[in-house]
Amino acid sequence: MEPIDGLSAPVEVRRHPKARRLTLRVSRTRRAVIVTMPYQCDLNEAGNFVDRNIDWVRARLDSLPEVVALADNVVIPLRGEPHRLRFIESLQGRRAVRRIEMEGELPELTAPGTAATAPAKLMAWLHTEARKDLDARVQWHAQRLGLKPKRIAVRDQTSRWGSCSTTGVLSFSWRLILAPPDILDYVAAHEVAHLKEMNHGPRFWALVRKTYPDLDSARRWLQVYGIDLHRYGAHRT
Repeated sequence: MEPIDGLSAPVEVRRHPKARRLTLRVSRTRRAVIVTMPYQCDLNEAGNFVDRNIDWVRARLDSLPEVVALADNVVIPLRGEPHRLRFIESLQGRRAVRRIEMEGELPELTAPGTAATAPAKLMAWLHTEARKDLDARVQWHAQRLGLKPKRIAVRDQTSRWGSCSTTGVLSFSWRLILAPPDILDYVAAHEVAHLKEMNHGPRFWALVRKTYPDLDSARRWLQVYGIDLHRYGAHRT
């Protein structure tokens, strides 16, 4: 993907065998402009297509929520609650990220290191916390439904909150640790149910509801607020 003149976002061109015409969309999670075109089109046509629709593209990009980098004094959610980040250079060399509660103030997440090194340590810690919470809830739902996942993986995926492979591997977005615990719990239940039903038919939803009855509320939360979680942390380009 490459940025083009006049745009702050990269443009990705995809050729698709079933595409009959050029189409254009802006990815809200990846903050990228995506052009899909038939095989017989060339890149110049794709560029001209973006140019003809540049005002629409700019308007969509301007409507995206502002990206929040992991930086000192920034506030991010953790398990649904706002936390202030503190990067402490004097602790350089230490590995532990700590959560500190203070009366009358936002709880803090302190990470050792500088502005250049602390974000990576914090990101690793967030991945670890996500894996810990997800592992506990996956095991709970799997036991309840009599199913057995092969393993779980925590990744920086942007197109979905979770997925289930045909081999029984459950993959999840690390950003679920930013959401309230019941949302993470729902996504865990959703993917566990896919171990038996690899579809979204009535039997699948009945299975999810059996282990997570309040699934409608969680789905609505993700539809309304889920996009906001993609503002935080590292972003693919």
